[in-house]
Amino acid sequence: MDKQLITVLKALSDENRIKIFKILKTEGERCACDLLEDLNIVQSTLSHHMKILVESGLVQSTKSGKWTNYSISQEVCSTIRDEVFALFDGTCCRK
Repeated sequence: MDKQLITVLKALSDENRIKIFKILKTEGERCACDLLEDLNIVQSTLSHHMKILVESGLVQSTKSGKWTNYSISQEVCSTIRDEVFALFDGTCCRK
């Protein structure tokens, strides 16, 4: 699991990808066209960021006509959350 955790953390190391993740988390599945409007970026930039998020497993994609819809992979999100929590299990982060 460490390899997937590292891949996901790298995927989330960009401000635009964090914004995309937050949008998908709060609003659910979104079309690429909607994400473009929300982020005020060009299509090629969005494609680059989505490729990284999808390859990390954190985001999944489905085609709908000429557009692609994106959503958070609940399974991967849960696994990564558990891995991150395990890193900060209280033994290193005391008040």
